[in-house]
Amino acid sequence: MLRLQWLSSSLLPPLNPPELCAQPCKNPRRCGFNSSRQLFTLTATRKPSPKCQYASWNTQQPAFEPASQTDSFSPQTSAGAAAALPPRFFVGHSIYKGKAALSIEPRPPEFTPIDSGAFKVSRQGFVMLQLAPAAGVRQYDWSRKQVFSLSLTELGSLVALGPRESCEFFHDPYKGKSDEGKVRKILKVEPLPDGSGHFFNLSVQNKLINVDESIYIPITKAEYTVLVEAFKFILPHLMGWHTIANTTMRPEDSSRVNNANPRYGGESGGFEWSR
Repeated sequence: MLRLQWLSSSLLPPLNPPELCAQPCKNPRRCGFNSSRQLFTLTATRKPSPKCQYASWNTQQPAFEPASQTDSFSPQTSAGAAAALPPRFFVGHSIYKGKAALSIEPRPPEFTPIDSGAFKVSRQGFVMLQLAPAAGVRQYDWSRKQVFSLSLTELGSLVALGPRESCEFFHDPYKGKSDEGKVRKILKVEPLPDGSGHFFNLSVQNKLINVDESIYIPITKAEYTVLVEAFKFILPHLMGWHTIANTTMRPEDSSRVNNANPRYGGESGGFEWSR
């Protein structure tokens, strides 16, 4: 029995229980019994627990270095910096009919900084209409599309349009320039004969590229209602008024800005409805 113990001790590498497991055993008697049991048993060795086995592997392998801040997957890279910018969204609404398709996209206003550090609207937003003729069954030739930009006042006319009313808008993109009169765009919105909705008719005459085209698309009551509600929602945003609601401002800052603005009459002017 003593000889067997000597042979097993010489064949097996010396065991050091504290190095097998990174954490101390909660039951010292049990751990001591298991380690001594391996010395007396040559054919069946107890498999260490996964936790201790992982700790033993870590003692044999070099530790991995943490990812540096200049790693390509680090948020400090150029891609991460671009991701930190405010997200941009491109939205729109389309209506498809047998002879043409209508696409509507809002375009936001433009702002410029002023000396006080604030921003003011330099150009109001608009809604861009794109009409493309049909090129087949459920196919449209967007290379022949015609574009018409609706201003705030024109959007108001469409919102206030009654079921039996019509309106017409005329645009000359080169008005006040040397090519004035060479491009004419006319958008007509008229009620359908049966009263089931309206039709949009966009006529474009472009003498610069020798184009004379008219695109027509009927719009049902339900479709027109969707357009009107979308126009109502987007109008304050096109004016830039949504920035007032989105800006966190303290009451004292609001008072200071209003008093500094001559449009409010200065400190002695006050509000007109409080006089």
